[in-house]
Amino acid sequence: MQLEESSDAKKDASFICGVVEGFYGRPWTLDQRKDLFVKLQEWGMNSYLYAPKDDYKHRAYWRELYSVEEAEHLTLLITAAKECNITFIYALSPGLDITYSSSKEMVILKRKLDQVAQFGCTAFALLFDDIEAEMTESDKEAFQSFAQAQVSVTNEVYEHLNQPKEFLFCPTQYCASRAVPDVPNSEYLNTVGSKLAPGIDVMWTGPKVISRLITPASIDELTEVLRRKPVIWDNLHANDYDQKRIFLGPYTGRPSALLEKLKGVLTNPNCEYGANFVAIHTVAQWSKCSIEHAHDENQSSDAVSAVSADIKLEQESRNGRSDDEDVSLPMLVYHSRLALKKSLQLWLPEFKRTKSMWGPISKPHVNNVPPVTFNATGQSGVPCCSSGSLEEGGTSPGSAPMPTADHSSAEDANELASDATLTPCLVDGTESAGSSSMVSLDRVAECLEPMETVESTSSASSQAKNLDVEDVDDHDVKESPVKEEMPSAPEHEEGDIVMESERKEEEEDYQLSVDDLCLLCDLFYLPFEHGPQGMQLLQEFNWLKLNAHLVASNPFQPTAASSPEVKEWHERAQKFDAMSHALNKLFTRLTYINNRELLYELYPYVWDMRGVVALLNSYVKWLSFNQGSKQGFLSDEQEPWVFRGGLAADLQRLLPLESVNDLFLYKSPETPTRQVYTIRPYLASDERNVYQLCHRLHIARTGANFCDMEKIFHSYPNLLGDIHFGAFVTLSPEFCFVVEDDNSVVGFVAAAANAKDLQRQIRVAWVPEMQTKYPELFHGHSTEKSNIPEALKDLATKLQRLHTNDLPDALLTYHPSQLKMWLSDTVIDHSVSKRLLTCAVAALRAHGSSGCHVYDVDVCSMEFYSRLGFVELKNVTHDQDVMYFGRIF
Repeated sequence: MQLEESSDAKKDASFICGVVEGFYGRPWTLDQRKDLFVKLQEWGMNSYLYAPKDDYKHRAYWRELYSVEEAEHLTLLITAAKECNITFIYALSPGLDITYSSSKEMVILKRKLDQVAQFGCTAFALLFDDIEAEMTESDKEAFQSFAQAQVSVTNEVYEHLNQPKEFLFCPTQYCASRAVPDVPNSEYLNTVGSKLAPGIDVMWTGPKVISRLITPASIDELTEVLRRKPVIWDNLHANDYDQKRIFLGPYTGRPSALLEKLKGVLTNPNCEYGANFVAIHTVAQWSKCSIEHAHDENQSSDAVSAVSADIKLEQESRNGRSDDEDVSLPMLVYHSRLALKKSLQLWLPEFKRTKSMWGPISKPHVNNVPPVTFNATGQSGVPCCSSGSLEEGGTSPGSAPMPTADHSSAEDANELASDATLTPCLVDGTESAGSSSMVSLDRVAECLEPMETVESTSSASSQAKNLDVEDVDDHDVKESPVKEEMPSAPEHEEGDIVMESERKEEEEDYQLSVDDLCLLCDLFYLPFEHGPQGMQLLQEFNWLKLNAHLVASNPFQPTAASSPEVKEWHERAQKFDAMSHALNKLFTRLTYINNRELLYELYPYVWDMRGVVALLNSYVKWLSFNQGSKQGFLSDEQEPWVFRGGLAADLQRLLPLESVNDLFLYKSPETPTRQVYTIRPYLASDERNVYQLCHRLHIARTGANFCDMEKIFHSYPNLLGDIHFGAFVTLSPEFCFVVEDDNSVVGFVAAAANAKDLQRQIRVAWVPEMQTKYPELFHGHSTEKSNIPEALKDLATKLQRLHTNDLPDALLTYHPSQLKMWLSDTVIDHSVSKRLLTCAVAALRAHGSSGCHVYDVDVCSMEFYSRLGFVELKNVTHDQDVMYFGRIF
């Protein structure tokens, strides 16, 4: 689809518009770049800047010439770009260790660019971003300033290359926040403006490295200093600083009035190539919008149309979209949500293209992007760069840092946070009392970059052996205390692997729609804002959480259950459940697409988001089933910092789990799987399935013959369930959860908020019932006990311990709650155990508990609980036969 150009754009054919590949991480492939060139041409864009940080000869080893194989690769790229009428701009970053006054260095620099010119390249760029603003002694003798040294080298190279039509320069002060002291008074920028050859264009990222808004006034100010229109290196969609985030929202925050004030715009998008369709296509739409409407768009009828379209699109996202309805604006007027809709309609066919993908899923990010620390004023410090390697370089315009926090500035951070909270409104329009736990990205954005955070989560690259989507298969250590293979579990067959011919993409129930893509983009929107449906998730859960007291049981108000407020709470809980199911549907449909390359890029993000929303949905159901919580959310506010992780992290932080962040660190599946596990509160109807699971897992653990054990337990079908689960579900059902797959219950967690009370109730109520149910196991003498099968003797001992063992006070001081958790080894999703535990911990935390313990841990389950953050409590008891594990939250 060729985008229509405005008359102004047609007049200014020199306007640079395209893509810069300038991120840290795995570079795009040759085929992906060729595909990009075709799309750029189709959408009326004209430029591609080659600056991948993982091409070490671009930056760290800039002096080295390309090898024969590398030269062939670059030649193919340059030729492919020319065939699509795309200007291939080769960028070199010599600033890490160049000696500006050395004639030898200049010879090497010219030789390197001459080599690239021989490949057919006619456009170049020199980048001096993220380097120390210091010179060697010889440079200080030759040049009056750092800026003059860079300008001298750049001008000389520019002349050596015969003044190319397109030559770009990236300054060290490439955004307003790095201009010293500010843009108008920066000696560096003023030197660049006055000394740099007029034919060289200067790159700029805006007010910050990643800019939420770039205003015409700021560009006017910069243009006066630089004495030329800048080229924007736009990092709005860059995601290499956070492995949890990907940005699928539309290009926004750049008024159309900028078009006449800029020399060009190059977007530096996500590391994942296939995920950049919307990012690049909406830039193309923006670049073609009409400048005439930009000057008075706030008063014009076109602006009124834009507002009307905005309202209509917002209603569509809330009430359900209709593809038959046409939301239109006057031609060549840019509106971000409308641009998104147009892009999604064109992106949908990309999911149906047949593209193969092999090997494990691994995100293209790197884990060692340099950190940025906070000083006392809240400003980020520019990291020092060494000349040793690429990884030690600082943040470039194409990449943001992975920071650490200076805890000495906590007071300043608290001050910032107090002015950076979102206050959702209740039904009557009043602000929520406890809504400060929701982070407002818009407010925080005024002070911090999106990558200036405290928490950092790094996910290791996955490895796998299968090539396609699997329903069930795993060769790794299972997330279960049961290490032996369950006898009742069938062997996996080839039918478990979804082959090309078996995909159901053409069937309506399995076919992605524009609505699905709209939800996808809203969940992974932009650095400074979530999409409408993403905000809806945040607001709905926050409202349900803050108003959980409405459904809390109150003996003094027996009619409260039928009140309008309670009815509203349950209606909104059902709405949240429907939103969770919509995400599950998107997740399932995504696994059936033919474009496996795109699946591999998007799958880790959607998998993680689906799990987080499902976890919150489980918690909402727990509140509903157990009549809410009266004291659950009176805990301290969240840490006063902008957190890493996007919408998924914002949702996680709404749970009362400030100190168990390790439970949110998941390793995504190594190959895409469409298996969905549902965690929900325990129901009375689950008893049979849970007891059967206990039965199967116990047999698998002992390694005994399945048929022999079935005969032994024939007379005691419920014994194992009664020992491990019965007391909890009978005396503390409100803290029990089950996890189920498509067929049955595959795991459970049972807990009690007050272990001491549970023990007392077991002695008073549960033990007498067990004595009646199993008299021969309770009251048997030594002569009679010989009639008990050997396999039951250990179980009989455990049964009798129910009323003989006392919990030590030292244990209950910091671990007052008790918990037990079992999970089938057929569960292949390594996050299920953590999510299941999270539900139980959130429920316990909501009732005031600060820690839990596991009683009578055996050798088989030690590793299981250790992976979930439990540690052995060695000094709480003198009984050498009993082992306790615990964790504090």
